[in-house]
Amino acid sequence: MEEKEKQKQRAAEAAARHLQDDMTIGLGTGSTAYYLILEAGRMAKAGMRLKAVTTSKATEELARSHHISVILPEETDCVDLAIDGVDEIDREFRAVKGGGGALLREKIVASKAKEVIWIMDESKLVERLGAFPLAVEILPFGYAWTANAILDLGCAAKIRSQEGQQFHTDNGNQILDVTIPKELDYGRVAETIKGIPGVLETGYFDRACSRIIIGTSQGTEERVNPARKGSLLRIGGIINEE
Repeated sequence: MEEKEKQKQRAAEAAARHLQDDMTIGLGTGSTAYYLILEAGRMAKAGMRLKAVTTSKATEELARSHHISVILPEETDCVDLAIDGVDEIDREFRAVKGGGGALLREKIVASKAKEVIWIMDESKLVERLGAFPLAVEILPFGYAWTANAILDLGCAAKIRSQEGQQFHTDNGNQILDVTIPKELDYGRVAETIKGIPGVLETGYFDRACSRIIIGTSQGTEERVNPARKGSLLRIGGIINEE
């Protein structure tokens, strides 16, 4: 296993230590979330009772195959803990997600979670957002108009394809991968894009997590988002914060 994959696995295993019996959890999508699902599956097989709301069909299939009970969002009022990976995140806890195309469902699940933990290898921590394209989920109807409106903001935009075919999300929509120039305010442009007719959601998550867990070559590092300290889980009667 290469070093980056080891770091993802370390972060996922550290995040799994926050799981508790009878939790309803939100399971993300992607290569880092994969390791979390494997670990949660081992815990479920050993007897821990977990229910999961999943953010993609692929995650649902993987969770079920590893002894995790999957429920629909309509079957619960809230999510105790959501865990997912990120494509990049800055030191102000602003993140970009959506490389796996599940950004809309990921944002819905994160919005209902009491705590959100994002897990990653150390390459995902950046000084400035923008190296990774911003995923934008759009309706197929009028997609060219939507793309042109984003181009008018001074951004570059490309319809995502996969194996030579146009990519579609589990919701049946398309993804625009948008590059925001460095001279523009990233967060402001992302919010402007969200308001364009035809745009359903963007992969920009503004300080939405409670904490991050970074896998490193030496182990893991945890950082708590000071803006979300009030949402941290109570572990064994003590608020688990730094």
